[in-house]
Amino acid sequence: MPTKALVLAGGSGTRLRPITHTSAKQLVPLANRPILFYCLDAIAAVGIRDVGIIVGETAPMIKDAVGDGGEFGLDVTYIHQEAPLGLGHCVLIARDYLASDPFIMYLGDNFLVDSLSSFVEEFDTTRPSAQILLKEVEDPRQFGVAIIRDGEVVGLVEKPPDPPSNLALIGVYMFDVAIHEAVRAIRPSARGELEITDAIQWLIEHDHVVRSHVIEGDWIDTGKRQDILAANRIVLDLLRRDLKGTMDPESRVVGRVVVEPGAKLVRSEVRGPAIVGTGTQLIDSFVGPFTSIAGNCRLEDCEIDHSIVLEGSRVTGVKRIADSLIGREATIEPSTDQPRAYRFLVGDHSEIHLP
Repeated sequence: MPTKALVLAGGSGTRLRPITHTSAKQLVPLANRPILFYCLDAIAAVGIRDVGIIVGETAPMIKDAVGDGGEFGLDVTYIHQEAPLGLGHCVLIARDYLASDPFIMYLGDNFLVDSLSSFVEEFDTTRPSAQILLKEVEDPRQFGVAIIRDGEVVGLVEKPPDPPSNLALIGVYMFDVAIHEAVRAIRPSARGELEITDAIQWLIEHDHVVRSHVIEGDWIDTGKRQDILAANRIVLDLLRRDLKGTMDPESRVVGRVVVEPGAKLVRSEVRGPAIVGTGTQLIDSFVGPFTSIAGNCRLEDCEIDHSIVLEGSRVTGVKRIADSLIGREATIEPSTDQPRAYRFLVGDHSEIHLP
């Protein structure tokens, strides 16, 4: 039975800029809760208590959000990675923390619906040197792909033009002590990183048993806007109706909606599944399905659905917003200046799609 977990939360999240210019990608919320928290929940649910979190330049944000891990029933230790030198490098620098214990390694921006229990039980029963989590995908050319023979992994291929299978590696692994020898033996890849796939391939080539476990439920690598929105939809679809905020007689809530304490609805409608965060005000507005509005926002005279609005943002007089990710403390409102025109203050890597 693995006794520890290694969670990787040091990436810079370049594909989610500009959101990640000011926040860690692992803290982008799904249903008003950071992605990373779902990872920590999954680890705690299989009985692991000791978790090492690899952090980088966003370390203060991660530490502030997770703390000592007590909220999750975990004992968290932070391990600083000076630069993003690969998943294999994460194992290398965590050697003293991990000691000789078997462990699970989990990318902190991955979102899984399935429990890890059967994955962990299989590892505990078969005792391979490594076990990798796989998912059947439509286009395996975008992923690392596993070659399976008689239940064992006999090879890994990174983004192959002619894939040998449709089984993609999804960023959750289990290892015994042999992985430490493997990460010391490999050399950096062409992009200057110690690749965990190279370390697993080293295990295979040195007669270590590497097994796989294929998941059936949804898996999303939340690295892009559309992936974040897809994961948000999945989480919102699991909501139970809970109305703790206030609403006037002209407002209504339809379906599975969470209105958190301190939220206020005035002449507004929320149609679930959706969540409205603490301290947020909806005035003369419509919030449609699969939308998460974080805390302390103000939406007035607008319509929005299939979107995520982060903390402290203000949206006024806009019809209609869909499939959007709106960052913290953002403002979207009509211009009152003449001549009438669109006026933007747009950061690096932003996207704007106009009707």
